[in-house]
Amino acid sequence: MSTTADKLTTNPKKEKSRPVITKWTRKQHRQDSMMRWVFVGSAALVSAIIFSIIVFVGMQGLKTFQGVSPLEFFFSTDWTPGQQKFGAFPFLYSTLMLTLVSVVLSVPLALSGAMFMAKIAPKWMREILRPATDLFVGIPSVVYGLIGMTVIVPALGKITGGIGYGILPAAIILAIMILPTILSISEDAIRSLPVRLEEASLALGATRWQTMWRVLLPAARPGILTAIILGMGRAIGETMAVFMVIGNSPQMPKSLLDSTTVLTTAIVKDMGNTSYGSTWNNALYMMALLLLIISLVLILIIRIVAKRSEIK
Repeated sequence: MSTTADKLTTNPKKEKSRPVITKWTRKQHRQDSMMRWVFVGSAALVSAIIFSIIVFVGMQGLKTFQGVSPLEFFFSTDWTPGQQKFGAFPFLYSTLMLTLVSVVLSVPLALSGAMFMAKIAPKWMREILRPATDLFVGIPSVVYGLIGMTVIVPALGKITGGIGYGILPAAIILAIMILPTILSISEDAIRSLPVRLEEASLALGATRWQTMWRVLLPAARPGILTAIILGMGRAIGETMAVFMVIGNSPQMPKSLLDSTTVLTTAIVKDMGNTSYGSTWNNALYMMALLLLIISLVLILIIRIVAKRSEIK
């Protein structure tokens, strides 16, 4: 027999409260949806443009092998378009050599400057040095090339007794140009390290210099490698400054002071002298495809390095 108490103990079903959707909320939802589609469309457009460039340059560049064998193009040192000889190995070799020398010249100075600005310089000095360093990025490359052609090339010519043009003056100019990139990213990588690393090293009896060079630099290695790879990417793609100081002779360099040509300067120098669709023109497109492939490889390396940037 049910009693009144039993009825009171039973839990009645509670109605779920529905969120009140106001006019302002609906407007915000519409704006969020619209902006989401704008961002998706922008990303799709950029991807389509990049993919189209790669496909166009690739299709045009691969036509080179209709008149030239891949073995001759990649490994021959004879670049004589008038005789239908298109050996691009000197350009590829000079490009890699120029990039390597410029990075070797720039990295020690950039890392030293990054460590000084991150851990040694007082705040007021860092606020002056950082904008001054970033100012180098805004200088046009033709200005660097003009300084190299009027100052560095004559100085090297006087010291060595040669013409002064070659890989070395171009590497010096490129080292100055990529210095702000490597320095800025390396400084950010060092400053983002946990304070506990430095405190633990000092607590164990290490000096300040030992802590910086044996603890902080190894810990910031992923960010530093990313900075170096980005610097290499800019060095490989630079044209005007290199064009003005490298000499632009289509030959295999035997030393750092021999006049030579890299991929970018070869494209700039010869593109205006070719007719579209000719083997010479297609060979220049093939050089552009090589530059794109090198850039993509560097981007993939940055992705791999970035995955290891977190300290656990």
